[in-house]
Amino acid sequence: MTAGGAAILLAPPHKERLGKLPPAQLQALKNLNAGEQIEPGHDPGVRAVLESLAEGGWLTITVRSGDTDLYTIRPFKAPPARPSAVEQNRTLSKFAIMRQHKGQFVLEHPMSWCDIDIYDSRIVGLVSGLGTEEGAVADRLAADLKWTGHTVADRAAEDQEFSTRSWGAHELWFHRLSNLSERVLTWEEFGPTRWADGEFPPLPARKASYPGDPITLYAPDIETLRESDPSITAVLEDRVSCRDFDDSAPITLEQVGELLFRTARTKLLRTAKGVEYLSRPYPAGGAVYELEIYPVVRNVAGLAAGMYHYDSFDHVLRPVADDSVVERMLKTSSLTLSEGQLPQVLFVIAARSGRLMWTYEQVPYAIILKHVGVVLQTIYLASTAMGLGAVAQGYGDTAAFNEAAKVDELEECNVGSIVVGSPTAERPSASR
Repeated sequence: MTAGGAAILLAPPHKERLGKLPPAQLQALKNLNAGEQIEPGHDPGVRAVLESLAEGGWLTITVRSGDTDLYTIRPFKAPPARPSAVEQNRTLSKFAIMRQHKGQFVLEHPMSWCDIDIYDSRIVGLVSGLGTEEGAVADRLAADLKWTGHTVADRAAEDQEFSTRSWGAHELWFHRLSNLSERVLTWEEFGPTRWADGEFPPLPARKASYPGDPITLYAPDIETLRESDPSITAVLEDRVSCRDFDDSAPITLEQVGELLFRTARTKLLRTAKGVEYLSRPYPAGGAVYELEIYPVVRNVAGLAAGMYHYDSFDHVLRPVADDSVVERMLKTSSLTLSEGQLPQVLFVIAARSGRLMWTYEQVPYAIILKHVGVVLQTIYLASTAMGLGAVAQGYGDTAAFNEAAKVDELEECNVGSIVVGSPTAERPSASR
């Protein structure tokens, strides 16, 4: 922004005052602000102000060959000093990705101070290691990639430090992009933007029912439970992860019904601005409640084996599947339990992701996983209060779930699971 011969650099939340500037420097700033490319030229004042802007991370830098734009360095913050030398045979960092965005390639790194927009196929080849270009262009690119942090000295460099070896590329990207950072400075395309409003209809709160006769579940009296339940301190202190269950006296259908009623029933449905909002026993961001629970049953007294969907609105179970895919999910879950025993019942938690993704940008999957943690703890505590055993799982067979539930993974996906059942007489205390 320029006024009265003075200039202020604005890129919220960053702001820098440059004060009074000579006409040539002020005109250069106006041209930059209009989106024009500027060559440093021979004016030392213009060159100085451009160098100052570059050092502060205010300028995009486009590298050209003749009249052809090759790539642009697009900063998020002030860059480090340029390296004095570039090692031979540098390679891309394991965290770097090159992808297409708006019709062109973009090279990104979650910890870099910039992204690089690529316009020329020769640069794509050099970045990927498949190009044979040599000379000034290749040398300049190698220096810039070291400066921007997209390359490392050798392929083993990132495995020599625990901090970089321990992070997977997808994990670091997920962490950086689902939180505010140098890349995400405003709420324009981050958080609850309701980006889909007017373009796509919001998903209904209630999932379409599976065919088949519903199984009515027991619903306990909440007021009675308020009087008879152990205290919150007791269940928090007594909660353990139970990995050994008593198949001779399995969990009952009544207990399954009570547990689901306590933890996952829909208590309220309301509509505002065309979107349906819910209330359940656990908290959820935006009150959209995208999670669904599928009990996968092997040994529940009073209930046939198979996979069911919990209809939280009617408090009933609806049959989903009873084939080999269900058996596969149970066998996978046995890795969590003592001596490879199979679960009495596995509660698979799925997310109808579009419920959140209609409103939120960049953060919905991170929010989904936070909700899974809330639900798991809710089931843990209610199970403890009821004298049941439970153990959450850190993995799941998402392919088996989608096959059994007959849903598109992009519309509904497995995001968590927990085994529940009647514990053995000696509940393990070591597995907390």
